[in-house]
Amino acid sequence: MKKITLSILMAATTLVATGVAFTACNSNKTEDSKEVAEEQNEAKLDTTALEDDSEFAVAAADGGMMEVKLGELAKMNAASADVKKFGEMMVTDHSKANDELKALAAQKNITLPATLSDDKQKKYDELAEKKGKEFDKAYVSFMVDDHKEDINEFEEAGSDAKDPDVKAWAAGKVPTLKHHLETAEALHEKVK
Repeated sequence: MKKITLSILMAATTLVATGVAFTACNSNKTEDSKEVAEEQNEAKLDTTALEDDSEFAVAAADGGMMEVKLGELAKMNAASADVKKFGEMMVTDHSKANDELKALAAQKNITLPATLSDDKQKKYDELAEKKGKEFDKAYVSFMVDDHKEDINEFEEAGSDAKDPDVKAWAAGKVPTLKHHLETAEALHEKVK
């Protein structure tokens, strides 16, 4: 009887230890907030006209959050007063756009990411390691490239989005994004 009890206790201990180890391994996995939002939207919007629009909204939210965080970083790490001022403009304009997008997404039942995607976080981390003139050059160069991409994506959504509200919001942001690009390009010439 003692052998059976001992065997059962050992088996139970092994199962518990294995379960704890499995749970511990599982809890280390971090999920990309952007991917989670995309999966949730796919599940609930799969058969609706909003599915493609939700992909744009998720990408816009991810990019907008990054612009704000990088703008805050520019205010701290930049050497140039003009780059700091540009960072402040990014925080102000993209915070406003992010708030508008959150309200629109709530109306349309679109899930947005709560944190930066892994790709955007990686870029943030790269720039966070730089200070002074090195930061100015890298940040402004990235802002030029990033805003060129953003303008293309927002113009496309502004003409092709299926939902009229998403379409209008995207189209309405293009002039601001173009202003950001022009400012970044002028700064790029100064900080070379």
